[in-house]
Amino acid sequence: MNILFSLAFALCWSSGFIGAKLGAGSASALTILMWRFLPLAVVLVAVAALMRPAWRGLTARDVTRQAVIGVLSQSGYLLSVYYAIQLGVSSGTTALIDGVQPLVAGALAGPLLGQYVSGRQWIGLGLGLSGVAVVTLADAAAGTGVARWAYAVPLLGMLSLVAATFLESRSRSRVAPSVSLTVHCATSAVLFSVLALCTGVAAPPAETGFWVAVAWLVGLSTFGGYGLYWLILRRSGVTKVNTLMFLMAPVTAVWGALMFGEPFGVQTALGLAVCLAAVVLVHRGGGRGEPAVTAARGEPSENRWSRPAGRA
Repeated sequence: MNILFSLAFALCWSSGFIGAKLGAGSASALTILMWRFLPLAVVLVAVAALMRPAWRGLTARDVTRQAVIGVLSQSGYLLSVYYAIQLGVSSGTTALIDGVQPLVAGALAGPLLGQYVSGRQWIGLGLGLSGVAVVTLADAAAGTGVARWAYAVPLLGMLSLVAATFLESRSRSRVAPSVSLTVHCATSAVLFSVLALCTGVAAPPAETGFWVAVAWLVGLSTFGGYGLYWLILRRSGVTKVNTLMFLMAPVTAVWGALMFGEPFGVQTALGLAVCLAAVVLVHRGGGRGEPAVTAARGEPSENRWSRPAGRA
């Protein structure tokens, strides 16, 4: 995997947690999400009208599948992240709980995609889970007054993103990134607008900080983080892109400590170091077998993290 793509993805994806924290002080999660996606969806739909060739050959089933993926990967995932941060869970801990994604994806890659994860990779993934536990316990013990159940909210978002990842990986229809991004954002815009209107929180606040947070989220998180997520998924497969999620917590924790004064003690640093060690171990854990088969279309890939199960 291209190291530049990986670094850019880590920075852009982690920026979403910081953007959510920036907006949390001035508006509810639904308000932020509605105004993050509504203007963006209008622009993307207008652009789509000028890029009709990218939509040719797509069936109603293809568009519906992308809409479902959008609900899972954007609506469900982001709502849980924003709500957790609104409840007081630190941005770094929220990112790290979401980073347990590789464990779930690795456990399901075999039965769902016909892939396997090597023993060394499983050790690395288990090590990552240990780091998650250390940091979460440190955050819970920091005396911030956050309810214990709040730490389960980002876990629900992680499961939603895993489901979207596997749904996309099992698809055999090639959809252009511009098309999938348009469908995902339009779906999220409709869903969040309906929810915000029904709950009476659709009106945006007049504070400048709110619009700064929205601009931050659209530019860095949506175009940067979300776009790179699907690009790396297509290039390198499920296991690699999900293992990169372990890198989000250290980046986010440093941002949170510097920008918001969030707790960053010895126990937090230890947990983050364990997670970074897990990333290194998993990245070096691929076997020397034949080229893998990509999760989505069964095509030869340079990804050697896994190989087709039950094939020569």
